[in-house]
Amino acid sequence: MSGTTPAGAQERLLDGIPRQPGPAAGEGGPAGPHRPGPAGLAARAFAVFTGRVLGRYQAAAVRIGFGLVWLAYLLREWPNRRLLYGDTSPWSAELADRLLADNGAFTVLPWFGGRLWFELVYHLAVLAALAVLLGWRTRAATVLFLVTVLSLQNRNVFLGDGGDNIVHLMAVYLVFTRCAEVWSLDARRAGSGRGGAAGVLLWAVLGAVLLLCQLGGFAGTSLDWTVPAFPYVGWGPLFWLLWAVAGLWWLVDRLAPRGETRAVLDALATMVHNCAMLVIAVEVVLIYATAGWYKVQGSRWQDGTALYYPLNLDYFTPWPGLSGLVGGALLPVFLITYGTVLLQVAFPFTLVNRRIKNALLVVMMAEHAGIAVLLGLPVFSLAMIAADAVFLPTAALLWAGARVARIRPGGRH
Repeated sequence: MSGTTPAGAQERLLDGIPRQPGPAAGEGGPAGPHRPGPAGLAARAFAVFTGRVLGRYQAAAVRIGFGLVWLAYLLREWPNRRLLYGDTSPWSAELADRLLADNGAFTVLPWFGGRLWFELVYHLAVLAALAVLLGWRTRAATVLFLVTVLSLQNRNVFLGDGGDNIVHLMAVYLVFTRCAEVWSLDARRAGSGRGGAAGVLLWAVLGAVLLLCQLGGFAGTSLDWTVPAFPYVGWGPLFWLLWAVAGLWWLVDRLAPRGETRAVLDALATMVHNCAMLVIAVEVVLIYATAGWYKVQGSRWQDGTALYYPLNLDYFTPWPGLSGLVGGALLPVFLITYGTVLLQVAFPFTLVNRRIKNALLVVMMAEHAGIAVLLGLPVFSLAMIAADAVFLPTAALLWAGARVARIRPGGRH
């Protein structure tokens, strides 16, 4: 016998495991590893899209960031709350009602009017922001967060520094994400196996309140089923759908936690989450792209002096000495002005390279921190940093989470 193995036998063995008969190498068979075709790639992508929650840590970071931004804003403006949104505001309730009649924006403040109702809504907004920040009963908390953000911001649309628009949008998107799977009280409760009746009680109370608002006659057109403009569906169906899905989820999870219905619900929730995360990412890209290209067309940005002017306005100089120091140095003003335009225009194109994108994110977050300090725009800056978190690498978020867990004795995520 010779010491060689026949070619046919070599083709039938792979690491000691018999293979199905097939053409030998050199006889028309495929050479090298099999690569899936377009259909295989599409099937694999669909399986990931429906079966894997993408960006869990990024979604948690966005949730924590915007919960913190809105909570900090509400607490900072607590002494001035009535002047900004309440019964003593220069933008009176009559003027607000006329504007709301034209644009159809959603707010619950006109339902009753008066100081008591305003105080209830404002402090509910504080509690909702805290619940979103901590990830407590997040399905209900994000809906309340949405309601209170829209209610206060649409009461007086002339307030804000640009960050309010970002909070406004993200409040809508967070409702459709699974943003509490990590770094939340919900995740800790699920890991410990504790259920409790608090969730059922909260669901029942919110359903009763929604029914009262729908049938009470004091909500006006806020909860209409249809609206004349896009998307042609009112807020009423959306709130009822969210409430019904939460109840169905709980019921299926108790009766058939491993059944087909539970698997279908989980796949649908995963798809909605992945779509919402994609929308958030696209929204951030659009913010930077449009801001950058509009700046390119401005003469002050073209000659590199755009930063000089806000540094010499009292409204944008919380630290006059620091603003004067930076504004008096022409070279830094020139470099920062051109650098800002370059970063914003280039950001969408850097997404194809992970390392360049991560480096640019660090620079942009540092720039937003500088805007918060130098120009006195903390809400806008913190909102943009929270939105940027959707692009942060998971390894960096895990590293940051581990460092935070070390600070808290016995902490885990």
